[in-house]
Amino acid sequence: MSLSTEAAETLGLRVLAWLVANDDLLPVFLGASGASSGELAQRAAEPEFLGSVLEFLTMDDAWVVAFCDANGEAYETPMMAAQVLLGASRMHWT
Repeated sequence: MSLSTEAAETLGLRVLAWLVANDDLLPVFLGASGASSGELAQRAAEPEFLGSVLEFLTMDDAWVVAFCDANGEAYETPMMAAQVLLGASRMHWT
C-alpha cells in the first residue's frame, strides 16, 4: 500500500490535531520542533512541517499506537506518510 501526497498531508494534519489536544505530549513536540504554539496553525499548510509532525510521532511506538488506536489507522501508516512527505531527507537512525 502506498499513500498519495494528499493522503500523507491529511494524516499529518490529523496527527497535529491529536498532538494539540494532548496536554502531555504537545509541550514535548513544541520543544523538539522549536515551533511555538502560535505557529502551529500557520505552518500546518507546509508539507515539510507536517512531515516533521509525523516524524515526531514515529519516534515512540507508544505514541504511534495511541494515535492509531484513537483514529482507526494502521500502525504503519504514520511512517509511510512521513516517508511520502520527507522522502530522502527523512532521518534514519539505524
